[in-house]
Amino acid sequence: MQVCDVCGQELLSESEVRSHLARVHLGPGPPCPFCGFRGGGYDQLRRHIDAAHPEPGPQSSRPLGAATAAPGPSPLACPLCGEAAASAPGLEAHVQARHGRLLLATAPGNKQLYECPMCDLVCASPQILQEHVDLHLEECSFSEGINVGDLELARQLQEEEDRQQRLEEVKKEKEEFKKLQRQYGLDDSGGYKQQFLKNMEREVNRGRMQPFEYHKRKTDMMESLAFGVDDGKTKSSDHTLIPSIPKIQSMIEDAWKEGFDPRGASHFNNRLRGTKAWIGACEIYSLLTSLRLKCRVIDFHKPTGPMGTHPRLFEWVLSYYSRGREDGAKVVCTSKPPLYLQHQGHSRTVVGIEEKKNRTLCLLIFDPGCPSQEMQKLLRHNSDVTFPKQLQKFVGSLKDKQYQIVAVDGVLLPEEKAARLEASQVFTAEKIP
Repeated sequence: MQVCDVCGQELLSESEVRSHLARVHLGPGPPCPFCGFRGGGYDQLRRHIDAAHPEPGPQSSRPLGAATAAPGPSPLACPLCGEAAASAPGLEAHVQARHGRLLLATAPGNKQLYECPMCDLVCASPQILQEHVDLHLEECSFSEGINVGDLELARQLQEEEDRQQRLEEVKKEKEEFKKLQRQYGLDDSGGYKQQFLKNMEREVNRGRMQPFEYHKRKTDMMESLAFGVDDGKTKSSDHTLIPSIPKIQSMIEDAWKEGFDPRGASHFNNRLRGTKAWIGACEIYSLLTSLRLKCRVIDFHKPTGPMGTHPRLFEWVLSYYSRGREDGAKVVCTSKPPLYLQHQGHSRTVVGIEEKKNRTLCLLIFDPGCPSQEMQKLLRHNSDVTFPKQLQKFVGSLKDKQYQIVAVDGVLLPEEKAARLEASQVFTAEKIP
């Protein structure tokens, strides 16, 4: 609750006090003959005189025009405490020093001071107080207008910035998703057949292949796809018939239909044929297990050596191929199956390991990225002791963040396959610490 400093009326808020002061006490009307106060009319002026300048007798008996001297302090006395001052400047200094107020436009003969309800200023007349309060009101209106405008502008700018940020995030997510689709061959850009035809068309356009050879190889490729047997274009040797890439994709889909690795199947939307999707360690495990081959996945999930290398991977491969090794043999041939080596974006076949005199280890790897003609030349190497550099991978050559190996250990019994089928609902690889 707020109180008017002039008439003592109780009001609800400071804004109502200001409105009341401007409307009632500072409005137009005849001035008070004793102090110069202007009310809202004769009735308001009469109430002011009766309240501010009382005299003995009935309050309503004093006529408005009868201006008599009202008892009070001397003209240069402080209206707040009654202390006398020698001059008007001295009175102003006294009010400021003693009472912490500013006295505005003091003139001799003032009998009443008017305090600003909005600050510590004391005015000598109602007119000065009205002008002063008007300045307060104008300043408040201007400041509120500026504040409201600034806040609205800031809100709009923030909303626009948030909207642009959301659009950028959505755009970035779409680009990352498309990038992952291309990376894993899930962008519906065609499978093995489309890639094979595009590569041959590129060779024809560059003048490296004759049109008749293009059509002949296309016919051979379509026949191989129809029979599900590789024509030699996707493998290193023609000595043994092996499944073609589309056939392997179809066999993995059959393993999924049996119930192997449902989480991985959902990742590929249960479809591999006709896509360029990468076949990884989990898919190979599902395929081999569905064919009743006992295998396991070993996960080298983090580097174990300096500069992001994986020496423990090399040690594991050495242990794998060293079981049953005869001491003193310079070259050891083993019947153990090759290892499937997977890392981000590529898979290779580990066919052996070489241990140097200084105990340095070197993997012997067949890389499908190597053209089949080049691989045939490498395999015709005559030396039994040394290996071509294209087949050797030292510890410093494998610096991907993670590697996985699929190793075949034998044949599964029917009940063992059923148990692995049930366990594959929650597939986990064997992690190497």
